[in-house]
Amino acid sequence: METATRAMSLPAFDERPPRVLIVDDEDDILALLAYNFKREGFEVELARDGVEALETAARWQPDVIILDIMMPNMDGIEVCRRIRRDARLRTTPILMLTARTEEEDQIQGLEIGADMYVGKPVSVPVLLSQTRALLRGARRYETPPDLLRIHDLEIDRDRYLVYRNGPEGRETVRLPRKEFELLYFLAAHPGKVFTRQELLDEVWGRDVYVVDRTVDVHIRKIREKLGSHYIETVKGVGYKFRE
Repeated sequence: METATRAMSLPAFDERPPRVLIVDDEDDILALLAYNFKREGFEVELARDGVEALETAARWQPDVIILDIMMPNMDGIEVCRRIRRDARLRTTPILMLTARTEEEDQIQGLEIGADMYVGKPVSVPVLLSQTRALLRGARRYETPPDLLRIHDLEIDRDRYLVYRNGPEGRETVRLPRKEFELLYFLAAHPGKVFTRQELLDEVWGRDVYVVDRTVDVHIRKIREKLGSHYIETVKGVGYKFRE
């Protein structure tokens, strides 16, 4: 990994520096990342295994988590899964940093709630840039309460909750951050067709590199939880929310 050579502007978090939790079982990586993130204005906490990561995240409430996969006691996949079950951490951006770059591993990470997947080795400036982009995306939806009603859905952007009104009453559906943001963006523009790249730009950010397959994975997970009739596939183009 390279050492960062320039400062980056950071989004403000209630007049305090953004908090990053870095989880890795390699001390040299922890030391390198801690030094550079602190130099760029972050508050940093470190964890060396999955159990410590969960304890630290619950206690410290980080703004973003950089999470290795191959760790003792509990791997990063299980850590991510448990974080997404925690109401206090459900929408915390998670960047998985790992040497496991096979497509199946990336898909698994995205399916259980990771926001981004970066393979090792990665340069520190790139990692800082990706982290900053995740923070901007997290801030994008921190606005006054906004409830979007469409079809039998109510999408609460303030609480990151989806309510579905059916014959058996009102059901609450909880989605990971990126699934929610993707659903909200499409539902806010019913009938409009978006390409995968447009959805990546709007939901993940224009300076974040993720593959087109990321959109497909998230759409599939949304359909599994809400049903397949809300978001339509436009063959050869992309996706749209049903009018």
